[in-house]
Amino acid sequence: MALRQNSEKEPVIELFIKAGHDGQNVGNCPFCQRLFMVLWLKGVKFTVTTVDMKKKPAELKDLAPGTNPPFLLYNGDLKTDFIKIEDFLELTLAPPRYPHLSPQNKESFDVGADIFAKFSAYIKSTPTNTYHDKALLREFKRLDVYLNTPLPQEIDHNSTVDSLVSNRKFLDGDRLTLADCNLLPKLHVIKIAAKKYCDFDIPAQFTGVWRYLQNAHEREEFRHTCPANIEIEKAYLDVTGKRK
Repeated sequence: MALRQNSEKEPVIELFIKAGHDGQNVGNCPFCQRLFMVLWLKGVKFTVTTVDMKKKPAELKDLAPGTNPPFLLYNGDLKTDFIKIEDFLELTLAPPRYPHLSPQNKESFDVGADIFAKFSAYIKSTPTNTYHDKALLREFKRLDVYLNTPLPQEIDHNSTVDSLVSNRKFLDGDRLTLADCNLLPKLHVIKIAAKKYCDFDIPAQFTGVWRYLQNAHEREEFRHTCPANIEIEKAYLDVTGKRK
């Protein structure tokens, strides 16, 4: 069985992501980074091509007409919907050869579901409009509470000492999952863009969020897939016009 597994060919995977303002480096796109992280965590061999959105190469126009990154070629088969791509990779790149990345707890996916939408509304609003500011802070508090609350698998029912605060590294435990691949790229955008244009810092009292971000930056799967800060700042330059 082991011999047959070792003789299996690795799939040929090509990931196409948005290029930065120079047309070459990684651009600002949380969905692109999401798939980049998934493939890296799977431990599979793959290539990454950055696509200059201003002048798509002719071969890419023929490959995926009318499609924006991210998209993927899997053994020559084109896949364009990033949610379906993620589901496909989780199903196809499966144990024992590749790790499953699905979280154990559904709440790990749900907890950050609204934070990017609240940020988008906040960064477009005027500085005197505190409604969106408060709405964003509520989402950060919700995330912080979740990260500081022990998960069911952290609770030792045989212990007489209650674990009141979680010290896990990531949303669903001490390993990165699909939930983190979804949320971390968005948190990174929020952290950079909100600081640049709104002088907004994630409040220090949200210790769970800060612990989470620190642990994420220690992992190359996240750190090396992030766009440069300037890419995020350029992406939101026009968006923030209303704040003047």
